[in-house]
Amino acid sequence: MSAATKASRLSSTSLNMSIPTRTVVVMGGSYGGSRAAQILAESLPQGWRVVLVDRNSHMNHVYNFSRYAVLAGHEHKAFIPYINFPSSSLSDIHSCSTHVRVQATINSIDDRRITLSPTLGESQQSSLEFDYAIYALGSHLPSPIDLWNYEKGRMKSSLEPSEVPIYGGTKSEGISSLQERQKRVEAATSVLVVGGGALGIQFATDIAAVYPQKRVTLLHSRHRLLPKFDDQIHEEALQGLQELNVRVILGERLDFASIQHTSKKGSSEPRVVRTLSGQVITADLLLLCTGQVPNTQLLRDMDPRTIATDNGLACVLRTMQLCVTPPLKPHKFQAENDNDDDVLQWLKNFTFDTEEATESTESSPSSPSSSSFAHDDITSTSSSPRAPSLPYFLSPNSSTDTLVESDPCQETLYPNIFVVGDAADAFDAIKAGHTAYYQAEVAARNILRLINRDGKVGMTTKNDLDSELEEYAPGPPAIKVTLGITKSVFEVNGIVGIKNDGVEDLNAAAMWVAHGMRDVSEEDMFA
Repeated sequence: MSAATKASRLSSTSLNMSIPTRTVVVMGGSYGGSRAAQILAESLPQGWRVVLVDRNSHMNHVYNFSRYAVLAGHEHKAFIPYINFPSSSLSDIHSCSTHVRVQATINSIDDRRITLSPTLGESQQSSLEFDYAIYALGSHLPSPIDLWNYEKGRMKSSLEPSEVPIYGGTKSEGISSLQERQKRVEAATSVLVVGGGALGIQFATDIAAVYPQKRVTLLHSRHRLLPKFDDQIHEEALQGLQELNVRVILGERLDFASIQHTSKKGSSEPRVVRTLSGQVITADLLLLCTGQVPNTQLLRDMDPRTIATDNGLACVLRTMQLCVTPPLKPHKFQAENDNDDDVLQWLKNFTFDTEEATESTESSPSSPSSSSFAHDDITSTSSSPRAPSLPYFLSPNSSTDTLVESDPCQETLYPNIFVVGDAADAFDAIKAGHTAYYQAEVAARNILRLINRDGKVGMTTKNDLDSELEEYAPGPPAIKVTLGITKSVFEVNGIVGIKNDGVEDLNAAAMWVAHGMRDVSEEDMFA
């Protein structure tokens, strides 16, 4: 090798070492986090990288979990590989200069660094410094679909095994967990589903459709199902339940103390529980489809002022930047939150509803993320040229669609940290996958704007509108709820309708395609 060549290579190496790679960390790889990571990976300037951190080895399509916990043969389709982000170990993450994904548990966060540990195995911690961060850790799911067994002391559905095995977030473990739930559903002769949000409706109608001989009861504390939506949604959902011979009890709350006095662990005797009014209900299988908790404990530990005291959600600006609410302007809350609780809502699009709070233990927030998207023939009504035209979208939550009121706080102590999805107190937005998706787009584009702005320091620009940060405004509520295997009810842009074109696997392939698996086959979904 010539001296000139050596000098050139040394010069190049010195240059690369003198300009360290800068990092945007995305915490959580579900619907919102994966979308943010995708936008950033496609648009970050040279010298920047995305580090996607999630405790699961695969993206968990949680909105299909309830169907796959009942109907066997499709459970593997709920775990989608992150094909666009190569995996890295914790020990190698600092030396990676390209976009990368790491399977790890986040232990703490501050304004410029997170600490990580392996999801299973070694207890050794590692720290990762970042320039910008997107917090997309969602919420802890209701127990029937919570593979991670959040809060071991909480009330459990009888879908959960009495002896919970160690769970490490791998696809094989997830498949096994759903298969165990299938066996418990199959073995039961009677089922009580508590919670009349979309998750409860989905479970009750799926079980009744697959096993018409079982006695299925749905208990709901309100007199109306899915109260955030049009009255016709309630009527259609109630009719769908009744068509499948599901017994529906409205306006009654479960007495959780009665659960403590049911049959002993391992007994084959059915559970006998009561409502607060004294009505007795007997069931072999109890599904508590209530009690979703925001996964914001890491932010609370960093700065308690960033968490709204009334709902445990992270305070954000309309730019989706984390903020601290001024002490003299306490966070606005809806009075109904005293009696409501987040229940996982569904669409293949499934959204969240707020229900049955007094029946849940959700006082201490602490995941999978959550949310999903609308049916493939419900099209977006976006007026934004940036909105994608993917098949599973409802309507965008675009800052250009709605005039909004001013925020309680206009500045942030954490301009480099963004919060999206179920963890964010985002101006009464529905807790849903499509909501997280569009919030993530706003956050990712704003990070790109800030990076671009920093790169122009000292330069004169005229009318540089692109440097203005984008603001988020929720779109209209939208939902799709399945009522058995083929029937569903939906509301989009104020229009309520019924469809009868559902399929067993809830069109799982559409989500695989959205995550980069083009022309996916049945065999591909075992990957």
